Amino acid sequence: MESNYHIPVLLKEAIESLNIKPDGVYVDCTFGGGGHSRAILQQLNEQGKLIGFDQDKDAERNLPKDERIIFVPQNFRHLQRFLRLHKITKVDGILADLGVSSHQFDAAERGFSIRFNASLDMRMNQQQQITAADILKNSTEQQLHKMFEQYGEVTNSKTLAKTIVEQRRLTAFQTIDEFKQAVSSAVKGNPQKYFAQVFQALRIEVNDELGVLKELLQQIPATLKPGGRVAIITFHSLEDRIVKNFFRSGTFSETEVDEVYGTKTESPFKIITKKPVVPTAEEIKNNSRARSAKLRVAEQL
Repeated sequence: MESNYHIPVLLKEAIESLNIKPDGVYVDCTFGGGGHSRAILQQLNEQGKLIGFDQDKDAERNLPKDERIIFVPQNFRHLQRFLRLHKITKVDGILADLGVSSHQFDAAERGFSIRFNASLDMRMNQQQQITAADILKNSTEQQLHKMFEQYGEVTNSKTLAKTIVEQRRLTAFQTIDEFKQAVSSAVKGNPQKYFAQVFQALRIEVNDELGVLKELLQQIPATLKPGGRVAIITFHSLEDRIVKNFFRSGTFSETEVDEVYGTKTESPFKIITKKPVVPTAEEIKNNSRARSAKLRVAEQL
C-alpha cells in the first residue's frame, strides 16, 4: 500500500456526509490511493459492499485485501454498466474525488506536471490513444483557442493558440520543455501559474473530464436508492458549476426557471450542502493540493 500515492482530500467531511449504513452498498468512483475507500470500509459490516472504479492501472496496486470490495478497472462514466455486470441495481452512496492523484502528478513520465520534462502525455487511462501532444498537433487554431479559454481560463488564449499553430510548422513538440520553449513568447504574468492553467486545459481535453463528469451525474438518479447520498469533490470552477447546477435542477443549464411558464425543473435531489464544504486551513497546510477542493453533497428524493 502506497501511503504517499495520494492524500485523500476532505476525507472526514466526505465520509460523514455519506451517512454510511453498515450494511450498505457504496461506490468510490475514483479509487486512486484508496484513502476514501478504506475510510468507507471501516464503517461497513460484513454485509456491506464497496465498488471501486479507477481507469488508471497504477491504482490497482493500492487495493486492500478485503472480500467486501469489488474493483472495476474502468472509467466511472461506465458506472451503471459495471454495476449491472456485478448484479447491483441500486446503491446507498456514491463518492467521486475528481482531482488528479498526487501519484499522477509526481510520476514524471505521465506528463501531468510542469515540474518535469517528459513527453506530453497526460492520459489517465494509458490504454487510450490520444495524448496531449496529439491535441497540440492536430487541433485547429479555433479549437485550441476555445480549449484554453474555457478549460484553463487562460487570459490570452487566442494569442497562445496562434503561437502554437505557427510554432508547430517549425518544430514538433513532443516534450513539456519543447512545448514551453516554443510558446514562451505568449506567456503572460507568472510563468508557473500560466503553464498550470494551460496544462489544466490540456488535461481536461485529453481525458474528456467534463464529458465524463456529466455522464456520471446523469446516471446517479437511476443508481441511488431514495435517501442515498452522492458526494462530489471538485477542483476547479468548471466542474463545481456542473455539479451545482445538476444537484439543483437535475440539468446542466444555469437557467432554473422557464421564462414562458415560470416552471422550475424538478431536481431528483435534496441539497445537503447549501454552500460547498472547503478544506480547513490545517488541511491546506498539510496538503497544498487540497487548496481548491470543494465538496457538494445531495440526497436522492
